Amino acid sequence: MSGGLQITNASKSFGALTVLNDISLSVDPGGFLVLLGESGCGKSTLLRMISGLEDKHEGTIEIAGRDVTHLDPKDRNIAMVFQSYALYPHMSVFENIAFGMKIRRHAKADIKAEVGRVADILKLTDYLHRKPGQLSGGQRQRVAIGRAMVRKPDLFLFDEPLSNLDAKLRAEMRTEIKRIHQVLGATIAYVTHDQVEAMTLADKIVLLNAGRIEQLGTPEDLYMHPDTLFAARFIGSPQINAIEVTVHVSDDTLTAYVGDIALALPRNAARGIVIHGQTAILGVRPENLTLSDTGPIVTRGHGVGLCEPMGSETSVVLDFAGAALRMRVPGLVKLSQDSTQSVSWDMSGCHLFDPETGAHL
Repeated sequence: MSGGLQITNASKSFGALTVLNDISLSVDPGGFLVLLGESGCGKSTLLRMISGLEDKHEGTIEIAGRDVTHLDPKDRNIAMVFQSYALYPHMSVFENIAFGMKIRRHAKADIKAEVGRVADILKLTDYLHRKPGQLSGGQRQRVAIGRAMVRKPDLFLFDEPLSNLDAKLRAEMRTEIKRIHQVLGATIAYVTHDQVEAMTLADKIVLLNAGRIEQLGTPEDLYMHPDTLFAARFIGSPQINAIEVTVHVSDDTLTAYVGDIALALPRNAARGIVIHGQTAILGVRPENLTLSDTGPIVTRGHGVGLCEPMGSETSVVLDFAGAALRMRVPGLVKLSQDSTQSVSWDMSGCHLFDPETGAHL
């Protein structure tokens, strides 16, 4: 099993522009870390700092227990996989995978054995004689991964490796990368802006926002227990409903009011003290809403604004006090535009956020 990764107080600026600010995180040996965020949040810059391609930064970086902060990329024992496959078109799959070993003058028998081992893991054994032009996009990406694997690095770095693939191939390659990780027990740092990749692949997610860590935790942590409204909105599809409410506190109970509509909340909707009468943002996941006129909390008379059949479920947008209310309805459901519906609310997983700072109350 390869070594872990430790980043301590890392910051990076380009002139007056600070792109990363005081980043600290750790990955256990064999862990799968996903750096997630919008374009421009600093995730690729952080990956380049780990690789040594970005120097002149603050903080320290350790890989497999070694301080590599000031080492050249070639001395860090890492392997990178990019969104561009960067394969040699005139070489066979075998030659592409073996290229790094060949230039480091490994014995031919060792090269053959190692390429065979990697090809078996990647299910490329039957394609070793082919050229990259004869392969699918997913197969070419596996060749690029194989070229990294033969190096036996302490750390694999993936920079949006699936962004050039179509939806079907992305789904297949997510499964492949997860399988490879389990087989190798490798330590991986993986950059993506795709929350589906992050949720399905990661042991730990670092959600970056404007160069800072917005939240760090397991996929379940970010989905079930978002620290901020930004994190709640970024994770989950369709996006979480964010409704401006006035919170009433009575004894140990909370009630959110939208106009004269009262929504009873569990006490854990807030993590701390909530002041009676304060304004807040109520976060409710679309999957916690049901088209029904029965239940503990039911609101009525919502006009249908949008109905999108997705196959196994239907995405529905209703009018709720003049705002859009998103729902995920199981199965194929057809609702007439502007028809009125009743909604049953499951508030067990709702959240209250500060409308100014976005922090969880």
